[in-house]
Amino acid sequence: MKSSMMAARFHEPHVLRIEQVEVPEITEDELLVRNRVVLTCGTDLKMYLRGHRLVTPPQIIGHEFAGTVEQVGARVRAFRKGMSIVAANSAPCMSCHYCRIGKPNLCDHLDEVLVGFSSPGAYAEYVRLPRRIVEQNTYEIPKGLSFEEAAFVEPFACVVHGGEAASVNPSDLVLVIGAGPIGLLHVQLAKVRGARIVAVADTNPERLRMAAKLGADQTFDPTKDPVHQIRALSENRGADVTIEAAGRPETWELAVRCTRKGGTVVLFGGCPAGSTASIDTGAVHYGELTLKGVFHHTPRDVHTALELISSRQVRVEPLITHRMRLSQVETALHLMQDGKAIKVALTP
Repeated sequence: MKSSMMAARFHEPHVLRIEQVEVPEITEDELLVRNRVVLTCGTDLKMYLRGHRLVTPPQIIGHEFAGTVEQVGARVRAFRKGMSIVAANSAPCMSCHYCRIGKPNLCDHLDEVLVGFSSPGAYAEYVRLPRRIVEQNTYEIPKGLSFEEAAFVEPFACVVHGGEAASVNPSDLVLVIGAGPIGLLHVQLAKVRGARIVAVADTNPERLRMAAKLGADQTFDPTKDPVHQIRALSENRGADVTIEAAGRPETWELAVRCTRKGGTVVLFGGCPAGSTASIDTGAVHYGELTLKGVFHHTPRDVHTALELISSRQVRVEPLITHRMRLSQVETALHLMQDGKAIKVALTP
């Protein structure tokens, strides 16, 4: 096996260089994976534009990937060389306070093994999987599932986690604010969970068309009296469940305004660090709104995500709007920044 590989390393905001670096060495509890595809992610774009608190440059980024096992640690028994696998980008310690109380997505030690952040990522020919990820969040790709589809497991696991918080019922009107890749996955999950109507709000007409293609019953521009539009669908009540997937303070506030009394608001989108939002306290108090913040995923979410994707209950392939070589990663990120791409599949 060659000793060097091509990788995209983040050096500082707006500086991502294609370089030759050493192939990672693994321990007896780890796997070395040859990447077959890695997907662009909104978090990668944010990191490229302004850095990330967990990334110490220079660092290989990228964390949505699938590939084949290249090397197997001596103590690893569940995987063999040549096996097609997909893995999440982290795994909990299962011993800290949050793991013990059933919140492994909030694990105190999650950052220690976060691929593409504290640990070298998948914008490279090879990626090393730490022990905890190998033991808890790595799966053989089911037959008939492509590498591209499998690579959606990590982002969709986050959506599954958000879906648990939403607790959608068959009679519900669900509003999804934001029709990026995460919002489009939320649309499909809400339909799988039996939502009566799924409405989507976004300012990008192309993304609204994609939302309709993937099952949205109603789409609209949130700049044009969104509260009236959602009330018109619900006998003037508002959405039963609103999922904010845009990650801006103003859309957090909009989510509260669009939700009926007794409804649930899932605040999925992460806003820029230091952001604050002004929430109508009367709506929350007198309307008995439930506001839920959600973050990351659990091992159970990862397993569920793979099941829903492999059974084709959720269609992920349409979300790939462009395919490029890894050497074109900056072009791919700029396409995302300009709203011209939903997901770009990169091959090393």
